[in-house]
Amino acid sequence: MNMLMTMARQFRDDENGAAMVEYSILVGIIAGAAILAIVAIGLWVSGRFGNLCDILNGKGAVTGGGTGTCVKGTGAGS
Repeated sequence: MNMLMTMARQFRDDENGAAMVEYSILVGIIAGAAILAIVAIGLWVSGRFGNLCDILNGKGAVTGGGTGTCVKGTGAGS
């Protein structure tokens, strides 16, 4: 019985589990912020290239004569 009481006190006084939970929450917050930043930067870059595509559409030179086109959705052009 004395051994059971000693184990219960050690379990009660052990703070490793609490620290692990705190670190897990911190890692989750950092990961969420990183994902949001990557998505925001990706959307910004996509918008900038889309605007560039709109500006350049029909103004490029194509081999053999004519003007080039830019497809905004795919970023492909001819």
